[in-house]
Amino acid sequence: MLRRWLTPLAFLAAIPAPAQDDSRPTAADLPTPPREFRAAWVATVANIDWPSKSGLATKDQQAEATAILDRLVELGMNAVVFQVRPHTDALYRSELEPWSYYLTGKQGQAPRPAYDPLEFWVDEAHRRGLELHAWFNPYRANHPSQKGGFAKDALVKTNPKLVVELGDKGYWWMVPTRQAVQDHSAAVIADVVRRYDVDGIHFDDYFYPYDSYNDGKDFPDAEDYAAYREQGGPLSKGDWRRAAVDTFVARVHREVHEIDSRCRFGISPFGIWRPGHPASIQGLDQYDALYADAKKWLNEGWVDYFTPQLYWPIAQVPQSFPVLLGWWSEQNTAQRHLWPGTSIGRARGPEGVTEILNQVQIVRGMVPEGPGLCLFSMKSLQGESSALAEALRKGPWSRPALVPASSWLDADAPAAPKLDAGKHRGARAVKIQSSADDVFLYVIDQRVKGTWRQSIVPAAQQDPVPLADDADAVAVRAVDRTGNLGVPAWLD
Repeated sequence: MLRRWLTPLAFLAAIPAPAQDDSRPTAADLPTPPREFRAAWVATVANIDWPSKSGLATKDQQAEATAILDRLVELGMNAVVFQVRPHTDALYRSELEPWSYYLTGKQGQAPRPAYDPLEFWVDEAHRRGLELHAWFNPYRANHPSQKGGFAKDALVKTNPKLVVELGDKGYWWMVPTRQAVQDHSAAVIADVVRRYDVDGIHFDDYFYPYDSYNDGKDFPDAEDYAAYREQGGPLSKGDWRRAAVDTFVARVHREVHEIDSRCRFGISPFGIWRPGHPASIQGLDQYDALYADAKKWLNEGWVDYFTPQLYWPIAQVPQSFPVLLGWWSEQNTAQRHLWPGTSIGRARGPEGVTEILNQVQIVRGMVPEGPGLCLFSMKSLQGESSALAEALRKGPWSRPALVPASSWLDADAPAAPKLDAGKHRGARAVKIQSSADDVFLYVIDQRVKGTWRQSIVPAAQQDPVPLADDADAVAVRAVDRTGNLGVPAWLD
């Protein structure tokens, strides 16, 4: 449907259509938009990425958040993984867990003036056309970077039987085999999926803790395991722990989709499943050390995307980035998205920048149908001195990309949008009206002198979109929340 519209600032005459060339394009003539997940982690624990320190005023927290989101857009990225639960706390209004220490410097104290950080991040991300994935730590109950003690409604206080203290550094951990622990964490995640318009739920590699958190000692659940055996439980302690984590992962995957079928569930486990898989790989055995059978989760399709933390260089033989990526790709029998994570903290000099650029290309070559990469962490992409950011912006990310579609969740393409032709601020423009509630982005193609120019704009953007004066064909396609690309509407 096509109609003429008026800007709120001026009444406009009808705009004559530009001279048309002899060919009438069809949908088949339109260029296919690139597909690639381009994300960064924004860690809030210990104020790694945001806010820069605890106790900032609301306006300063919001200014830092919008600066991060603007930077992501500037760099051609399309998603942010935002940590909302560092350790049984909340960077959002919650009746289940206390406000995070990292916001105000006191656990349980709300930001001042009052606002909801997660709601703000979601709204601002979507306004820029960025997906927001809410990142949870499922079992960690405290981190040493929190100072000043626990809020009265912290889990450590309200239900101390669910947690254990590790060593003397300040780590506390929930006991994953306890049903009440699984119920509590699942309820926290479900609460966020119900109340916030998040695009994904995300776990990192902290399942059972690294043994260094407990001074090298085994996790203190001997009494729980003894009780399990007395009741006739047949599993070894390792299998018993892994089975509890498996149950929780499968449950979260199922419950997230029951609440919101569009919301994706992703995990970024430690990058090595077990040493010797494949043969050249050495390093931590997460299967036995973290009791995380990440291979099983991928094999079973209990994730919508999988982001193994491949934080090692290409040429580091015992932990080679492409060798590990190839092995994980072989395990992806359920055909979920495989978007590895990489560490960019040391990518400052020319060699480090080249390393990351090469990793981008390796992922594109090894995962050609829907590549992606998640960068740890956002602070290394900020500032004018970030050589990596500039190299990505001018190099592999110079052209905007859509997040690969999750067809197993929804394969129905959105209908063509409605277009209103006119002028905006004295220039030729088009205003786009969605034909469905779940439209997230628009892909705009303009043909100028026989060449197609493509752009991607957020559906939340209300302003008309500028067009080239000499474009002789314009098409707009809608993209829904699971990445499906619709049929075009043509501006004649």
